[in-house]
Amino acid sequence: MKVLVAYYSDTGNTEKLAQAIFEELSFTEKEIVSIKKAHAGQEYDVLFLGFPVHNHGLPQKVEAFLKKVPPGKKVAFFATHGSLRGGEFAVTAFYSALSLTKKLKVLGTFGCRGKVKPNVLEKLAERPQDKYWAMEAQSADGHPDEADLADAKRWASLMLMKARSI
Repeated sequence: MKVLVAYYSDTGNTEKLAQAIFEELSFTEKEIVSIKKAHAGQEYDVLFLGFPVHNHGLPQKVEAFLKKVPPGKKVAFFATHGSLRGGEFAVTAFYSALSLTKKLKVLGTFGCRGKVKPNVLEKLAERPQDKYWAMEAQSADGHPDEADLADAKRWASLMLMKARSI
């Protein structure tokens, strides 16, 4: 089975997650690459696609990449975000990704916290509608941590098992 781990990372958070997932994918032919250098994975059986949550959704570069993935491809999404796990903004981003996958086989999703750039937090804290989220996101400092990376590895193993069974 050939596996591609493709990711987009602004701060290094998503790249850390991608590296952990890549390390866990044993007994496979695998490659890891930034989506800036990746192609849409035509010759791969499974695509792990990672991104940071931006404004409750996907970064434009990830959306453009995802639209090029061939129909029928097995894909698993992972993301980093400042919200608590299961938070509204992170979930909204996954829904956004899923809305672009009508012709793909989605294996699952994984999200974990990631440190938000201080200048982004400062700007959001000034906006009344984002003030409380900015306060919540400050506690994401230090993530992804070792526990997050271990969770990502377990998830990657499960996704690979699922991919082999369908």
